Amino acid sequence: MLKVTVDGVEVFVEKGSTVLQACEAVGVEIPRFCYHERLSIAGNCRMCLVEIEKTPKPVASCAMPTMNGMKIFTDTPLVKKAREAVLEFLLLNHPLDCPICDQGGECDLQDQALAFGSDRTRYFETKRGVEDKNCGPLIKTIMTRCIHCTRCVRFATEVAGVEDLGTTGRGRETEIGTYVEKVFGSELSGNVIDLCPVGALTSKPYAFMARPWELRSTESIDISDSVGSNIRIDSRGTEILRILPRFNESVNEEWISDKARFGYDGLRYQRLDTPHIRQYVYEDGKKVSKLCEASWEEAFQKIRYAMESCDRWQVGGIVGDLVDSESAFAFKDFFQRLGSPNVSCEEESFLSDNLPSTYSFNSTIAALEEADLVLLVGVNTRYEAAMVNTRLRKRYLEGCVSIGSIGPVQDLTYPVEHLGFGTKTLYNIASGRHPFCKRLAQASNPIIICGSSVFGNNGEYNSNISLNNNLLSSLKANIPNLITPSWSGFSVLSKNCNDVGLRDIGLSSWSKAPTFASEPERIKVLYLLGADEIDPYKDTYDFPYSQEPLDTFIIYQGHHMDRNASSADVILPGLAFTEKRALYMNTEGRPQETNPVFKGRTLMREAWKILRALSEVIPFMEPLPYDTQDELRSKLYGSSPSFVSKGSVQRTTSFEGVVENLPDYFAYNRHSGLGSIVIPDFYMTNAITRNSKVMAECSATYGNRSNFLKNPKPWVMKNLKK
Repeated sequence: MLKVTVDGVEVFVEKGSTVLQACEAVGVEIPRFCYHERLSIAGNCRMCLVEIEKTPKPVASCAMPTMNGMKIFTDTPLVKKAREAVLEFLLLNHPLDCPICDQGGECDLQDQALAFGSDRTRYFETKRGVEDKNCGPLIKTIMTRCIHCTRCVRFATEVAGVEDLGTTGRGRETEIGTYVEKVFGSELSGNVIDLCPVGALTSKPYAFMARPWELRSTESIDISDSVGSNIRIDSRGTEILRILPRFNESVNEEWISDKARFGYDGLRYQRLDTPHIRQYVYEDGKKVSKLCEASWEEAFQKIRYAMESCDRWQVGGIVGDLVDSESAFAFKDFFQRLGSPNVSCEEESFLSDNLPSTYSFNSTIAALEEADLVLLVGVNTRYEAAMVNTRLRKRYLEGCVSIGSIGPVQDLTYPVEHLGFGTKTLYNIASGRHPFCKRLAQASNPIIICGSSVFGNNGEYNSNISLNNNLLSSLKANIPNLITPSWSGFSVLSKNCNDVGLRDIGLSSWSKAPTFASEPERIKVLYLLGADEIDPYKDTYDFPYSQEPLDTFIIYQGHHMDRNASSADVILPGLAFTEKRALYMNTEGRPQETNPVFKGRTLMREAWKILRALSEVIPFMEPLPYDTQDELRSKLYGSSPSFVSKGSVQRTTSFEGVVENLPDYFAYNRHSGLGSIVIPDFYMTNAITRNSKVMAECSATYGNRSNFLKNPKPWVMKNLKK
C-alpha cells in the first residue's frame, strides 16, 4: 500500500493506482470526459488536471500513477484556471444547440461547463462543421458536437471487439467515424450512447421524444436472453420511451445488448387486450372461422365445455419461453388439480432435472474472469448471451487463458481454437486422446460451457452402459479440476430467460413429459401459456394431437398476437414483463424481479390470476388456493426454496451429481454434429422482438446475422480453412 495526501487528507491506496483513484478514495470528485473505469486510459481530454507537489505544471490525474508520499492538490487557483482553459478549448467548436440536443439534462459537458467553466467566451471565429456518419438504425450521430474523448472508439475495440470506429485527421481536423461508410456492426453498439459524454451519439428511436426530467424510471430485468441483465425502464404516461442498463457487477456489469435496449417498441404492437373466441360465420356463401372479441365469461365457458367433453388426461399444457416463475408454478398447480400429467415447457432438452447443478451455469458469469481454460461445446456465446461473451473477451484481454470450441466455426470477437465439429471430438478429449486434453488436465480453473442445442434432439441417444462408465472414468481421470468442492467448471448456457426457473419448479421438456409422447390417445385440449416457439401441428414433434389437428381445441394465453395465437380457439390476454411484478431465474440460478412500469390495458390480467379464475369455473377440479401474489409466492418458496434469495445465487454443496450425469448428456451418436444454430435471427427471438419495428430494421440491415461471419477475423478464416 502507498501513502498519499489529497488536499491535506492522508489515504492508503494500492500500488499501481492512479492519482484520480486516490482522489476518489477520499471523496474528491475529479471532472473527466475521456476516462472510464472499464476502458483503457487515453488521457486526451485533459479535464482531470490536478496539481502535484514538486511538479512544474498540472498533470492528468487519470494517467499519473501514485507514488509513496505524493501530495496532491485539487482545488488550487492553478487547477481551477487549467480546467477553465480546457473547457474553453472544448467549447470553441461545440455548437450552441443544447435546446434541441437529446443529451440535454444528462450532458457531462453542460454540467462541467457550469461547475468549472467560464461565464463568457472569447472566441468569435467560425466554428468547425463535421459531416454526420451513418452508424446504422440505432445510433444517431451529430459529429459537430464530438469532443474527441474516444470513449466510443475504445469501447468498440476493447469491449465489443469490433474495430469499426476510429479517428482520422489531426488537431482541428480530427474526426471519429468508420473510415469507410459502413454501419457499426456489433450487438453491443447501443452502449456507446451511454458512454458519449456529449450529444454526438444518441439513440435514433428516442430522438426528440422526451427530456430526462419528464421520465419515470422503473428498475427491472431483461428477458431477451438467459443472462437477466439489469435494466432501467424510462416511461412517460403509458408509453416506454427508452431502456438503459443498471449496474450489476455479478451479471451484466454496466452493458446490455441492442436487443435488450431497443426491442421495447414491440410492446406497443399486436397486443392482445381482450379475450377472443373462434366462431364460424358465412362470408360470400362460405363457412369460415374468425376470432371474435368476447367477454371473460364467454371465453371461460367455452374452455369449460371443451374440458368437459374429454377425459382429464387428454388435456395438455405447454409453458412458453417468456413465462415468469409464478405463472409457471400456478400453471403446473392448475394441471395437478385438474388431474392431468401433461404439462411441460416447450424447450426440447434431454437434460436431467435431478439437481440444479445439472442444468445451471454453475461457474457463474462473474467467475469467468477467474478461468484459465475455457471449452465451448455447441454454443455461440456472442449470439446466445452477449454478456457472457463480453466476460470471455474481457478474460482473453487479461491474458493467460486458452479458449477452444467444438461446433460450428464462428466469430466471437476473440481468438478461439476450433477443435472439431461433433461429439467424436468431445469423446476424444474426455478419453485423453486429443492434444487439448493435456491443457484441460493442467488447468487450475477449467470451464466447459455447453449450449442448449447440445442437449436437444441432434443425434441418436446411445444408452450403452459400458460406454458411459468408460466416459465417466475418463472425465474424472483426465480433467481432475473440472469439478471440485470449491470449483464447478461444468456450465450449461440456457437459451431463454427462465429455463432454469421452470426446471426448478419441476417443468420438464415435452420430450420427457409422462404422456405427451407415450399416450396412445391424442390430446384433445391443448393449453398454450405463451408458447410460440413450438408448432403444435408439426409432425416432427411427435405430439399425439398432431394426427388430427383440426379436432384439437387450443387455448392460447399470452400478451401478443404471435404465431400460435392466430390458430387458437380461445385467446386470453395477459400482461407483459413490463406490466407486472414477477420472478425470473437467469442461467446461473439467480432469481430476479421485474416491476410494473404501468398498468396493462383494461381487460389484460396476470397469468396466474387468469388461471385462478378459470379454476373456479371448471366444476371437476379444486380451485387454486391463493388469492394474492404473496400467497402464491409463499407456495412457490415452499416448493422451490431457490427462489427465496432474490438477486443472489445459491451455490450447491454437491457437485458430484454433475459428474455422474455428464455421460448421459454426451451419450449421443459419437459421429453427430453439435450446436446447430437454434436461433435463425439474433434480432427476432421472441414475441416482443418479432413485433418490434426497430428490431425488424436491424434484422434487415444486418442481414439476419446468424453466426456473425459477415466480416470474419483472421483467426476465424484460419479455422474455416481447416
